[in-house]
Amino acid sequence: MSKKRKKVLFISSVGGHLTQLMQLKPLFEKYDYYLVTEKTEVTAAMKKDHPMSFLVYGARNYPISYLFKFSFNCLKSLGIFLKERPDVVVTTGVHTSVPMCYIAKLFRKKVVFIESFAKTSSPTLSGRLVYPIADLFIVQWETMLKHYPKAVHGGSIY
Repeated sequence: MSKKRKKVLFISSVGGHLTQLMQLKPLFEKYDYYLVTEKTEVTAAMKKDHPMSFLVYGARNYPISYLFKFSFNCLKSLGIFLKERPDVVVTTGVHTSVPMCYIAKLFRKKVVFIESFAKTSSPTLSGRLVYPIADLFIVQWETMLKHYPKAVHGGSIY
């Protein structure tokens, strides 16, 4: 009898964070995987190649609408988590992923956070929020270890 493969949920916001997350594509073959990102024209096309769900796109520079979109995304993240039941959540960050990381910890699942490649000398808000609960926190620049002393320097994922 073969061992059940772990289910890994990969989540990030669109743009550079999603580009970084997709660099982990070789891992998709090793696990039962599921992708979560924000819905845009670009990401909608990805659904034909990957099992995935979409959250509502929302930028923080519109605080009133963002509050509603973020609240909706928190609830939708809970629904996605309960439906998919991942063993591990892997993220490259931004606001879209933070609620999913906390939901995973609530259900005693593993959280892996990869700090943004663009951050060489200062932490991201999502990194600061997830760092205390992450089971594995990876920085891409050695200089970031001063902000995240328990992190692992993983080097560039590009």
